[in-house]
Amino acid sequence: HPEFKLRLNSDLSPQAGRGKQARAPMEYSASDLTQRERYKVLTSFVLPRPIAWVTSLGPDGVVNAAPFSFFNVFCEDPPLCMFAVNRRPDGREKDTMVNIQRLGEFVVNLTDEPLARAMHESSGDFPPEIGEPDYLGLKLAPSSKIAVPRLADAPFAMECRTWKLIDVNGDRELIMGEGIHFHIRDELWDRDAMRVHMERYHPIGRMFADRYCRTDDRMVFPAAEGAKTK
Repeated sequence: HPEFKLRLNSDLSPQAGRGKQARAPMEYSASDLTQRERYKVLTSFVLPRPIAWVTSLGPDGVVNAAPFSFFNVFCEDPPLCMFAVNRRPDGREKDTMVNIQRLGEFVVNLTDEPLARAMHESSGDFPPEIGEPDYLGLKLAPSSKIAVPRLADAPFAMECRTWKLIDVNGDRELIMGEGIHFHIRDELWDRDAMRVHMERYHPIGRMFADRYCRTDDRMVFPAAEGAKTK
């Protein structure tokens, strides 16, 4: 890859007496970077990212499970999520994309610490006839409203029907799904308060490369007051 281009500023620094020019703030024009370089910049700073561990169903009944960290939920009415699926290096579509295009449904499973290693291992290369859950010994459970099974031990699983597919440059699809049924691990949820027991929930976040993070070091602030007026 070509070296990143660093823009230099002709203005002198506050320490101009030393006769050194100051460098401008680190910045890039996206169009000056290669695709790989843009990926590295984005994934280095937009983190930690939640991980959608997506299960889908192949035409022969094989259950596929693959993690995607270009993912989030962004609406509750209807409850929508979105994740990005790129093509394989040789141009072939990934099993997740093929299965979702065929059935129009999938399950987004979330990952916590006990499942983290299995989630990571499922990101490896598996042929369509070998399902990651079966190969890795992950338990499956039937969904309530769709044919695609969910991961039984996931702390949270959202059954989804495809809401919209958006093609990006012919080599990536943004998959938008509408959550139609939620499964929650019993001990994590306060039914009366409709709140998660955060002291019991230990989700994993994606950093970059093969790095992940725990999310137990948390901060709590009082409610924001806003501008104070007389």
